[in-house]
Amino acid sequence: MEMNWIAILVAALSTLVVGFVWYHPKVFGTIWMKESGMTEEKMKGANMSLIFGISVIYAFLIGIVLQFLTIHQWGAFSMTGGNVAEALPSYKAFMADYGTTFRTFKHGALHGFLTGLLLVLPVIGTNSLYERRSFKYTLVTGGFWIVCFMIMGGIICGWV
Repeated sequence: MEMNWIAILVAALSTLVVGFVWYHPKVFGTIWMKESGMTEEKMKGANMSLIFGISVIYAFLIGIVLQFLTIHQWGAFSMTGGNVAEALPSYKAFMADYGTTFRTFKHGALHGFLTGLLLVLPVIGTNSLYERRSFKYTLVTGGFWIVCFMIMGGIICGWV
C-alpha cells in the first residue's frame, strides 16, 4: 500500500470547485454571508490567493485521513506494522484476494458521506453553538463539507 498523492491532491482541489458552486450567491452564498456576518467589504480586503492556497493545504491534510477511512486495505496493511517484507503469508494472500475490493468512487463517497455526517457536522455544529451561529449556518457549512468529503472520498477510494 502506498499513498496516492495525486488522488489526494485532486481531491483537495475538488473542494475549491465545490466551494465556488456551493457559495455562489445563487446557491448558498447569500445565506452563508448573512448567517456568518460576512460583508462585501470584508471580502474585498482579503488575500484570496493566500486563503485558497491554505484551504488546499488543509484539504490535502483531510485527504490523507480520508485515504485511511475509505480504503479498507489500509487496515490490513497497518496490521503488518508497515513492514510488508516481513508480513505473514496470510497478508499477501489477503491482498491477492481482496486488494482492490470496495475500491470504487461509490464506496469512497459513502464513507466520505458518513465521515462528514457523523464527524464533521457535529464538530461544526458544536463550534456554531459556542459561536452563537444559527442553525442555517451549521447546515450550509456542514452540508458543504459533507459534499466535499463525499467527492474527496470517491476520488481517493476510486483512484486505483
